[in-house]
Order: sequence, then structure tokens, then C-alpha cells
Amino acid sequence: MAPSLPQSADHRFPSPVSAAIFDMDGVLIDSGAHHRHAWRALLAELGTEPAHPEHWRLTIGRPREEAIPLLLGRGVSGAEARRLGRRKRDLYQERAQTGMEPVPGVPEFLHALERQHVARAVGTSASRWDAERLLDDLGLLRFFDVVVTADDVMLGKPDPEVWAQAARRLRVTPAHCVVFEDAPVGIQAARAAGMRAIGATTAHTDAELLAAGADRTIPDFQGLEWSSIAPR
Repeated sequence: MAPSLPQSADHRFPSPVSAAIFDMDGVLIDSGAHHRHAWRALLAELGTEPAHPEHWRLTIGRPREEAIPLLLGRGVSGAEARRLGRRKRDLYQERAQTGMEPVPGVPEFLHALERQHVARAVGTSASRWDAERLLDDLGLLRFFDVVVTADDVMLGKPDPEVWAQAARRLRVTPAHCVVFEDAPVGIQAARAAGMRAIGATTAHTDAELLAAGADRTIPDFQGLEWSSIAPR
């Protein structure tokens, strides 16, 4: 059964779409629980309480160093942000040793895109080492022509640079790209880049993602057909 789409009856994009660009955490990889554990563990080590009751939502889609001051509710120096970001990465990697799974339907959808010769890229706030290792461990790395990471950009989402770089490396104009993203900041970045976006409701609600600018939402990739996104 195809994912439910809380929008109008015609869910097709009005302009041609020839490339699919994916966020990684929460879109390709079901890693949210591990990230939440790592942020909680970091706060416990610091002996502090989060600045926001749903603190983990503030971190979704952002590079670690940019998430730190939001998590703590105060300004931090660049050196402190990098130090705490590295510690959070280590805590996450320790937790990730327990294993990860792809978001339901992801392998099948990527296989279908490969068969249909759809250009594919990843745009993630993770480091290149983390992104390539995680994707490779799950057998997903081979599906992507391009991987753009936090190491490749000056500013994280909601700045559009990560998506713009992915399109440029794929040699596809932004208007012909669709982004799959689970965070409002990533949706906003896609729209700022001139791309359409589909929100995955693995971390945020339909309403939050649609309000950020998503064209539609999906719970996961089970039953999703590329023909519903880019009809011939």
C-alpha cells in the first residue's frame, strides 16, 4: 500500500523532476533513537538540563556545532562547540554499535531509482566519515552518485548550500530536484535552494513539515513510486 499523503488528490509535481536528494539521519537511516540517547548522555555529563523540553528536536538536521548552543540555551565559543560536538559524536558512535536499520522501504525505493536511472545524492549534516561508514554498513552507499556532508559546506541547514552542492555535482538544475527530508530546517533549506521537498514524518509531524514548505509528507518509503513524483 502506498504511503498516505495528507494533501490534495493530485500529488504530482507540476514541473519535471529528474534527481532525488536525500537527507541521511531519519530519512535513509533510522538513527533518531541513537542521536537522542547521545544528546541526553552529553547533557548528563555536563550536569545540565536542556534549554528546551523537546531539546532533541532543536538538533535535528543541524551540524553538531550549530546544535550545541541551541541545546544549552547559551552562547558557546567555537572551540567549546567543537569539543562538545566531538564528544556527542563519540557517544553516538558507541550507541550505534548496537546496530541500525534503514527506514522502512528505503532499499526497495533506491533499487527502483537505480533501475530507472534517476540521479541520486545524499545531503547530510553528518561528517563524511560518519556518513560513508553508516551508509556502507547498511549497503546503501553504492546507490549514490554524490554524497555531500558537513565537511563540504560552510553553513549547515537551513542554509541551502548542502542541497545546492548536491545538485551541482549531479549536474541537475535545482528546479528538477526533489529533496527527502525529516527536519523543518532541511525543508526550508531545500525551498531556499529552489527545490521541491517531501517530508518524512520520522521525527516531526505532517503539520510541522508542511508548514516548513514540504509539498507533501510520507511516513516512510514503503510502496512509494517514483512515477507519483516524476510522472512521464
